[in-house]
Amino acid sequence: MAKQTGIIKLKGTIGGISFYKTADGHLAREKGGVDASRIANDPAFQRTRENGSEFGRAGKGGKLLRNAIRVLLQNAKDKRVVSRLTTDLLKVVKTDATNERGDRTIQDGTLDLLLNFEFNIKAKLGATLFAAFSTAFDRVTGEATVNIPAFAPTVRIAAPNGTTHYKIVMGASELDFVNETSVFESDETAILPYDAADTAVIDLTAALTANSLLPVIQVFGIEFYQEVNGEMYPLKNGAFNALAIKIVDKV
Repeated sequence: MAKQTGIIKLKGTIGGISFYKTADGHLAREKGGVDASRIANDPAFQRTRENGSEFGRAGKGGKLLRNAIRVLLQNAKDKRVVSRLTTDLLKVVKTDATNERGDRTIQDGTLDLLLNFEFNIKAKLGATLFAAFSTAFDRVTGEATVNIPAFAPTVRIAAPNGTTHYKIVMGASELDFVNETSVFESDETAILPYDAADTAVIDLTAALTANSLLPVIQVFGIEFYQEVNGEMYPLKNGAFNALAIKIVDKV
């Protein structure tokens, strides 16, 4: 592919060259490839069809997961979170030792590969929050919890410039990859001052279905705010907010 330069940026196809915009800028590439009907029917492309089927399954799974936690994700994500999550879910699909190649699934794979996935690569939770915390999920009761002992925010949080306040968030979701449905619950602190005074102990709880047989993920994160004239504003539209998967639980 080639990168477009100059004042005028093109979109579309001209003379067999496709012009398009990506996160890396305006690019161009020569149009080509194998005919779609041949890929769909030619025995020589059996592996290609299998790869495409599993890639599509990973893509749908990523969309399901993102939609499930959308309430929190919309405040803490980077431009490549879709492709990064799809890549990791494809790795999960490939660990499925039950189904044949091309029919492997997310639910039969090793979902633990998603543990510690960062939704905002530019603001990783592990490089933002240094306070001790513990997460837990009780499948019998369906309760997902987070406990954070008292800590001094300015000592234990690496906040971006301009921060006056912050909020700790947690969410948990049951994911039905077969039927493409989910259940989500969340909890959060109030918007707290970013200062040197020790916080109270923080306990967050999200209640899911008791004795669920579905895979469950728990996400945990932090959001930053700036107070201006008594109003709280998300700092730089959430560019520095962190959110990560801290529990993956499967029956």
